[in-house]
Amino acid sequence: MNKPLVPGYERDRMCAVQDLKILDTAIEERFDKITREAALRFAVPISTITIIDKDREWYKSMQGLKQREGPRDISFCAHALLHEEMFIIEDTLKDPLFADNPMVIGEPFIRFYAGRSLHDAKTNLPVGVFCIKDIKPRVMSMADISAFLEMAIKAEDEINRRQ
Repeated sequence: MNKPLVPGYERDRMCAVQDLKILDTAIEERFDKITREAALRFAVPISTITIIDKDREWYKSMQGLKQREGPRDISFCAHALLHEEMFIIEDTLKDPLFADNPMVIGEPFIRFYAGRSLHDAKTNLPVGVFCIKDIKPRVMSMADISAFLEMAIKAEDEINRRQ
């Protein structure tokens, strides 16, 4: 398993995360509305708005997961954070980066992942990721990608409303 890289701008990125004052805050309907909509629209069991902290991924909103956070070193979102464009893994078992990931070979048995990094408006640094996950492989249509990106923009706007 390949661990996600830590970007060279990590110190500045973590300052941006801290400045948002979003980590470990209460559940908020404005975020849950977006992840619920994504889970329904794409018929997936998991959708999250994830903030990438130093050693963990923390879910500001989540559908389909029991834990509110997970380790950064096995995080799909920590990989997606480093991509400017949408990050899609159509079949995790066929992808050498993820085939032996504990979340693929064990619960929640992720087979599909799509995520887009969310940026801090002040610094334009990535602070988190909006994503959907499925337990079966899939291919997204152009209409799906367009709808997904619109939801990601909503999530990014909500994260920045706190500033």
